[in-house]
Amino acid sequence: MTASTIHYMYGVYPPKDMICVYSTLRTTRGGNLSAVAAAAWHLQDGARVGQGAGERSREYDARGRGALPSASKQMRRCQTGLRTRPALGASTQDSSKMMISIKQRLPTPILILLICCYSIVTAANNDTTVPCLPDQASSLLQLKASFIGINLPSWRSGSDCCHWEGVTCGMASGRVISLDLSELYLISNRLDPALFNLTSLRNLNLASSYFWRPELPVSGFEKLTDMIHLNLSDSSLTGQIPIGVARLKKLVTLDFSLNYGLYFDEPRFQIIMANLRNLRGLYLDGVQIFGSTWSVVLADNIPQLEILSLSMCGISAGSIHPSFSQLRSLKKFNLRHNWGLGAKVPEFFAELSSLRILYISGNYFEGQFPTKIFQLKSLRTLDLSYNPNLSVSLPEFPNGNNLEKLNLEVTNLSYHIPSSFANLKSLKSLSISTTGTSKELPSLISKLPSLTELELQGSESGLEKAVLSWVGNLKQLTSLAVVSYDLSESAPSWIGNLTNLKFLKIWDCNFSGSIIPYQIGNLANLVGLYIGDCEFYRFQIPPWIGNLTKLTYLEISDCGCSGSIPSTIGNLTLLERLQITSNPQLNGKIPQSLFALPRLEKITNLKCLSLESNKFTGTVELNYVWQQKNLFFLSLSNNLISLIDDEGERVPPSLPNIRYLYLSSCNLTKIPGTLKYLDAVFNLDLSSNQISGAIPCWIWENWKDHLLRLNLSHNMFSILEKTPSLVNMTFLNYLDLSFNRLQGSIPIPVTTSSEVALDYSNNHFSSIVPNFGIYLENASYINFSNNKLSGRVPSSICKASKVIVMDLSGNNYSGSVPACLTESVNLSVLKLRDNQFNGVLPENSREGCNLQSLDVNGNQIEGKLPRSLSYCQHLELLDAGNNQIVDSFPFWLGTLPNLRVLVLRSNKLNGTIWGLKDGHQNSNFTRLQIIDLASNHFSGNIYSEWFEHLQSMMNSVSDDEQILQFRTNVSILGSYQDITSITYKGNTLMFTKILTTFKAIDLSDNSFGGPIPKSLGKLVSLRGLNLSHNAFTGHITSQLSSLTQLESLDLSWNKLSGEIPPELASLTSLAWLNLSYNNLTGRIPQGNQFGSFSNSSFEGNVNLCGRPLSKQCDTPGSTSPSASAPSYTNSFWQDRLGMILLFIFSGLGFTVGFILAVWFQSFCHIERWIHKHR
Repeated sequence: MTASTIHYMYGVYPPKDMICVYSTLRTTRGGNLSAVAAAAWHLQDGARVGQGAGERSREYDARGRGALPSASKQMRRCQTGLRTRPALGASTQDSSKMMISIKQRLPTPILILLICCYSIVTAANNDTTVPCLPDQASSLLQLKASFIGINLPSWRSGSDCCHWEGVTCGMASGRVISLDLSELYLISNRLDPALFNLTSLRNLNLASSYFWRPELPVSGFEKLTDMIHLNLSDSSLTGQIPIGVARLKKLVTLDFSLNYGLYFDEPRFQIIMANLRNLRGLYLDGVQIFGSTWSVVLADNIPQLEILSLSMCGISAGSIHPSFSQLRSLKKFNLRHNWGLGAKVPEFFAELSSLRILYISGNYFEGQFPTKIFQLKSLRTLDLSYNPNLSVSLPEFPNGNNLEKLNLEVTNLSYHIPSSFANLKSLKSLSISTTGTSKELPSLISKLPSLTELELQGSESGLEKAVLSWVGNLKQLTSLAVVSYDLSESAPSWIGNLTNLKFLKIWDCNFSGSIIPYQIGNLANLVGLYIGDCEFYRFQIPPWIGNLTKLTYLEISDCGCSGSIPSTIGNLTLLERLQITSNPQLNGKIPQSLFALPRLEKITNLKCLSLESNKFTGTVELNYVWQQKNLFFLSLSNNLISLIDDEGERVPPSLPNIRYLYLSSCNLTKIPGTLKYLDAVFNLDLSSNQISGAIPCWIWENWKDHLLRLNLSHNMFSILEKTPSLVNMTFLNYLDLSFNRLQGSIPIPVTTSSEVALDYSNNHFSSIVPNFGIYLENASYINFSNNKLSGRVPSSICKASKVIVMDLSGNNYSGSVPACLTESVNLSVLKLRDNQFNGVLPENSREGCNLQSLDVNGNQIEGKLPRSLSYCQHLELLDAGNNQIVDSFPFWLGTLPNLRVLVLRSNKLNGTIWGLKDGHQNSNFTRLQIIDLASNHFSGNIYSEWFEHLQSMMNSVSDDEQILQFRTNVSILGSYQDITSITYKGNTLMFTKILTTFKAIDLSDNSFGGPIPKSLGKLVSLRGLNLSHNAFTGHITSQLSSLTQLESLDLSWNKLSGEIPPELASLTSLAWLNLSYNNLTGRIPQGNQFGSFSNSSFEGNVNLCGRPLSKQCDTPGSTSPSASAPSYTNSFWQDRLGMILLFIFSGLGFTVGFILAVWFQSFCHIERWIHKHR
């Protein structure tokens, strides 16, 4: 009998239906009374209404920033690994303890009924049990063989499988009726077909597993027609829910939640739900549900549904039909985080008379929340949080109200809080935003006698100054979260009064002191302490942290900590998870007590340790680390420590079960030899060290059936030890060997993983096995850039048909561009720049094209731009610069609604660009932010209409400053940041990160003529403008003074005349100006940035005067600069000498970039002066 089965039954059905428990007991064998009673206790003490696997532990996590407890993304595995699964068999002593607990929690009649049922069934069936049938054992063993790193010692050939862990058999049949391997964190290649041979299964629970080929099998489920409870939640599954599920007509609970790649199309949902009329619990969190009929389908076919969980399902506005109110048996409804809803909360929710739990947080609901819902007599839990536009007015609460949990964070809560709020005598948990609420709120909260969990949320827009001393009077609290408050004016000493606290979270707060309030050290009952994203002044971790001896979870992250970790942290003998990260001022040595613990040998619980991104110094001896036998997650990355591997090549006396090991930037000069003795490492990161020599072959040999992610990038490896061109790595899905010195042939992993990311960039690889594409059919990301690969691209690359990002740039590939690459509908990013490709680009893009970035810069491509690119409606970046393309301006690209970057420089494009919309409907380039047409053969005038459609450059309010990156739906990849090069501030710069706020136009080195269009002045967010080396005439338009964000302006080498508009002096952001070699006259404007420009900005204009030129305006006979200019060709190439690689918007920023640009340009002008005077 499984805990989940009893939990569901007892949570949903009243005690009179305990006959269901009895019928389940009749089929149970191999269990004991404590396990059965424990399950019943669990269901009573849990959520009361059945919840999906793991949902209780996720209840706070889904609430976002104010969650309690919380964890960073990198610690997710660490966090989930701490959840333990109770043993299926318990000792007599354990049973006694459990029975005491049960007696305290279960009503006596139910407890007696359970015991009697179990005794009767056991006595009646002791002599009639049938051992496990051979075919059942065989299928289970085949299933076991598909698992990785899971021992399951009881699963042995020749033993009775009915006694195996997680297995329950029918007493009279010997067939498996229940298989529960939940939260063993199984890792497997796929959902093995052997599972579907267990055709008598009534309960299947494989929650929290991980399948590397995650597609749900199309067939198999239809064989399991006896299934009552099916739980495959949180198992990384993908694809459409199989139609065979419709055959499981006995299903009572169905849980596919937290499988974010699963989906229901509208017809499939209708067919399946029409057949599951016995369903009582449906959990589809994270499963995409398409269409608008889901609520009608459920109401028509499953009116007895009691639990419905549909968070993060992509449900759209208007899809909740009034007929949904027919679900009068519905007890729990979870609709969290369906961001597309955005409408009013349906009033007919108040007609769901049995509703006990309602979650509608994070849906962007608007309007007034129906107060009738508060009046539902059965309602116990209500979560309205993170609906900032939802107006909530609390009603008058009568005496006897049964509400137990209420979450009103980040809502538009009415200022007025009724005094009857104090009537919520049953309220145990309250989460509320205090911004803009009545000053009476604290006194009302203090009148809630049952309140044990309190979460206070300050302002979302900025820290809210608040005095929270009143919280210190709530001495019954066991859990407290304080989020987004400015506590700088009053130290929260009141925390020390809350002696019953078990969990304390202080997040995104500002403190006046230099240490955490010392009163926390007196909270002897604390189990979890979370302090993060706070601002302290010279904050140090205090020694009294060692007084909190009951702590099992400790997190101090992003708090500006300085000093060192106190040695007293070794007193925390129960610590399971320790996370002290992202405190760049935290230094000193890592206490050896965390590892060696010579004085406290009982500390054996540490499972997860993350100390990354601090400035710890000194040495860490790995043999101390190995003494922590339960440690499975370790991250020491990005510190100043040195690791010592004393064991060398010897086998350490003890080894932990480390699965996730992150030692990036740890000053390693070699791979620690003891790593080879670790049993089964899943993730290994040794990047950004100084490791040289060979990558050892034991990495591939010892962990070929375990390793999932390997990162050895940014080292000095030069060879691969005894590594063949094809490497068998069964489940590898991420390999990064970039930025090393590796030579020879690229090693291609042969893997069964459904998503693979491979990065070999910036090495010296010179070859690749010709048929490599056959082995990369599931590859999502392939980066071969900046190596020494040559010849034609192997045709087998077309076999890698699922690739989303392909980067072959910076090699010596030649021949034509493979047609399959531009034809692919999966490819989002294709980078072929800086090769020797020739011929024309394939004209084969088709409808459904998903290209977001196409970069073929720096090749020898000829012909015209392929018109079929107009099918690529997602295209954001097109860089075809520095080729031999002969074409007119591609007006048709204006039909691409997302195009942001267009680089066509240094080709043979010709003709005019005078009318963006003339004869070209919907050709408007509204989102274009970078356009580079320099060094072509364009001619003619540019009229105002040309610029008036560039709406992205007209926005005077800056966009959110984000890096232009290309999103993918591949979990191991996330997003990809592209690069491009443009002439900016007089130099050709490589932008390695393109900000969405950066706007630039380069039309230089063409034959444009006529006046400079006045409409340029409307492009108020422009940062760079280069019109140099053309034939523009007339005056410089004063409208350019409207370009208040302009940083670089180059109008040199034209035929401009008249005076320099004095209004240009108001451009305070202008860092680079070049007006040289025109026919400008008069006085140079003075003031602001004009005082910082040198002679070179104005030379070649014989009639200009004033600083910085030597010619004074009041001295007619002054010597003027020579009108004779160096040759056009010389100056042109001097402007473009060298390629300065600036990591703009990243580490160096604009200031350093500008200094380097000025230095380079000064060098060019010295060259010009020498040329002129020799």
